[in-house]
Amino acid sequence: MSHDKTLTKVEKSADRMYGNRNLLVCGYKEAEQKAMLLLLQKNKLGSCPVIFATNADIQKPLKEILQADNRYGHGEISEMKKAVIMSGFTQKQLHTLMAAHKKSKLPRQHWAALTATSENWSLCDLLEELEAEAEAIRKQKSNR
Repeated sequence: MSHDKTLTKVEKSADRMYGNRNLLVCGYKEAEQKAMLLLLQKNKLGSCPVIFATNADIQKPLKEILQADNRYGHGEISEMKKAVIMSGFTQKQLHTLMAAHKKSKLPRQHWAALTATSENWSLCDLLEELEAEAEAIRKQKSNR
């Protein structure tokens, strides 16, 4: 599915990004889910509701999944691509989490910030879009 989009660089301000404050975690095994929760706690983001996408969520719109209760899907199977979708974070919090994740032993993944447009996409469509963007970036870097 092709969406009209442009990548936008996220600054490091205290400005809150779009949506209610939630973190949607996709494709994590149970041990990785626990490690992510610990990482959030260590970086003073532990109060943020965390939703773990399950296989049953793949066709649902992001807006619907993000209405789930805190810790929804924890311990359940998630065989999709690994990704974290942030909603309602400040730009500074986004950078804090990404930097902490990079230093952790958690696997590489895609990152996204929820937008007024993407909240209506299915999780499947967003994950496909993130994969396509990552591939485009890899190609661009290899052509340098």
